[in-house]
Amino acid sequence: MSAENGPMKLVAGNSNRALAEAIAAYLATPLTKAVVRRFADMEIFVEIQENVRGQDVFVLQSTSFPTNDHLMELLIIIDALRRASAKRITAVLPYFGYARQDRKPGPRTPISAKLVANLITHAGADRVMTLDLHAGQIQGFFDIPTDNLYSAPVMVRDIKERFDTSNVMVVSPDVGGVVRARALAKRIDAQLAIVDKRRERPGESEVMNVIGNVEGRSCILVDDIVDSGGTLVNAADALLARGAKEVTAYITHGVLSGGAVARVTASKLKELVITDSILPTEAVRVARNIRVVSIATLIGEAIARTAHEESVSSLFD
Repeated sequence: MSAENGPMKLVAGNSNRALAEAIAAYLATPLTKAVVRRFADMEIFVEIQENVRGQDVFVLQSTSFPTNDHLMELLIIIDALRRASAKRITAVLPYFGYARQDRKPGPRTPISAKLVANLITHAGADRVMTLDLHAGQIQGFFDIPTDNLYSAPVMVRDIKERFDTSNVMVVSPDVGGVVRARALAKRIDAQLAIVDKRRERPGESEVMNVIGNVEGRSCILVDDIVDSGGTLVNAADALLARGAKEVTAYITHGVLSGGAVARVTASKLKELVITDSILPTEAVRVARNIRVVSIATLIGEAIARTAHEESVSSLFD
């Protein structure tokens, strides 16, 4: 898909250069020459080295670790483009950091996802494109058009290639992820189970209850983010204890902080499949049971359709 019939520019920050280059290759549009560097005190400096006046510009940047650096890069790139008279600026965030802070969990706490939405808007973005938002309502935090893409088509293709779907049970690792898991189960015509974890009393360990009969089934855990990996590993143990044949996890965003990779590698999970929305670390690349699938084609196609004013939602029909 090339962008011949309209001027379109792709600008990449430093968060995930490999994904940006893969998207550029799919669109047959080279990345715009730009410098995103640091002064000695780590202040960020941006210079767009091509003319972008009157152009439709897509800024490719995940706000992943180090989150604040990458967020600041995004804001400064948007500001540079706005001051260079770009016609329309779309912030493409394969991974939207701060999305887990989408409500007040207690008194005197922030709603940081809304703050970040305000920052991106005020920096000068005209629209936002992201992938598998932690909570769908975050789209409403933006007062500009926001496309929330879904990794489900990529996941479904992979599952169908590797599993006999007649014996698959899709599992939500917690009650909050049921809608996401149900949507995937529907696409592969599989049944749904839920892991319900609860603490009976403060200080006691969690009790994992499995809702649904998983005996003899190939279980697929589905979620949007894997961070510490604790919930996932515990859910896998609970499913195997209930007689599941094997447990695989399909998670969109591999945050995998701290000792998460070691935890997953040492676990009974047959495989953890993540996308490249966050640049995989060396530890992830060499892990025996972690595999990365690319979302470059999906995001590239969504960018092309946006540039040509075509429907993006029909990608997911």
